[in-house]
Amino acid sequence: MSFDGRLLSGMSVLAAVVEAGNFSRAGEALGLSASGVSRAISRLEARLGVRLLDRTTRTIHLTSDGADLYQRAAPHLEGIEEAANYVSGAAVSVRGALKVSLNPIFSRFVLAPKLPLLKERYPGLDLTIVQQGDVGDLVAEGIDVAVRFGDQPSSTMSSRLLLRTRVITVASPAYLARKGVPRQPEDLGAHDCIQYIDPLRGKPFSWEFQRAKEVLPVETNGYLTTNDVDTMVQACLSGLGIAQTLAISVQHLLDSGALVELLPQWPDETYPLYIIRPSRRLAPAAVEAFLNFCSEICRDI
Repeated sequence: MSFDGRLLSGMSVLAAVVEAGNFSRAGEALGLSASGVSRAISRLEARLGVRLLDRTTRTIHLTSDGADLYQRAAPHLEGIEEAANYVSGAAVSVRGALKVSLNPIFSRFVLAPKLPLLKERYPGLDLTIVQQGDVGDLVAEGIDVAVRFGDQPSSTMSSRLLLRTRVITVASPAYLARKGVPRQPEDLGAHDCIQYIDPLRGKPFSWEFQRAKEVLPVETNGYLTTNDVDTMVQACLSGLGIAQTLAISVQHLLDSGALVELLPQWPDETYPLYIIRPSRRLAPAAVEAFLNFCSEICRDI
């Protein structure tokens, strides 16, 4: 099969559809209408003689042939983009607008103290930070990079592990003076335990304790259930009950004595933090710089 520009154009459209998830968003990225994207895919399928996408009224999925083609072609498309960026200077110049969606804990306790360093290093970067939880459609919201807690589902997005923070059990001295100190995880059944809602499932996280390979689930109950970390921590500080939270968000309160860590003999439960971008293709220089900066500031945590 001889090569021509129409084949490259069709492959670029296919990659955009895979990364965007539907024809409309791919069209927005390419400057085409949804129908124009659909026609381009149909022409590519006709040229190759195979069906590349399974289409329904709501979803689009790669066929097995489409998945094979995309996996083989994507590195070459990245190479073309890398070459173009290098020639244009984009690969060596960190500048322009960058919109990032950040978990509030990461934003407040990890990134915010380092923002002066980021500005000093990349003065041409125009940064917009949107504080969000660990859910949401990055492509639809125009997000370049997201930082989220929790294991990430398999997708066309690119993710990188930043750190694992301990999950710890805490209470205020006032609560412990009033209710007593639990000595074993099973003792929590007799205590007021603040429940935190998993944003992915819409249900409270289960409480468990880990020590090496030993995992101990514990049934807990309490007066308050919330999906807001600040409310949970403030309620815990006020003496309402015991909370399980991430060490990264309360270390300063532990250091000051405002909160006390409970059951430290079960120290091994951790929770991952990932940095994500919507596409697996070559990242623009501003995106790559932000990814590397976040990795750098997380190394010593």
